[in-house]
Amino acid sequence: MTNDRKKKAVLKLVNTALVYALLAMAGGVFYREFTKFNGFSGRTTLAFVHTHLFLLGMIVFLVAALFEFHVAVTEQKRFGLFFGIYNAGIAVTVVMLIVRGIVQVRALELSRAMDASISGIAGLGHIMTGVGIILYFVMLKKAVAES
Repeated sequence: MTNDRKKKAVLKLVNTALVYALLAMAGGVFYREFTKFNGFSGRTTLAFVHTHLFLLGMIVFLVAALFEFHVAVTEQKRFGLFFGIYNAGIAVTVVMLIVRGIVQVRALELSRAMDASISGIAGLGHIMTGVGIILYFVMLKKAVAES
């Protein structure tokens, strides 16, 4: 990998981490302000939006950027697949955490089917994220073996 391509790859990963950091901060502000506005003081899944975005988004992509300096993981043919599945998984998970949290804060009554649907869709997001993590490890191992 040329030096310019390596810089571009690392920059893509760092920019992705930055977007997740900004989303995490916005999620934290939303949690604080939405619960305060609604006079809610109990437990809600909105609290997990902030941490999911920081850990699964920002931290993972910062670590991936560090790996990229040593092995060209982004050059692996499945990198685009990983990037799409992993980011979609985080998005689905976070959106469903927000939906569940709003329902909790607003004390909305849900049918059993709607409640199960929210949980099921969130579970699919977690599965997608897990598949993305496995793909990344497969690519990382291959990139290390090739270097």
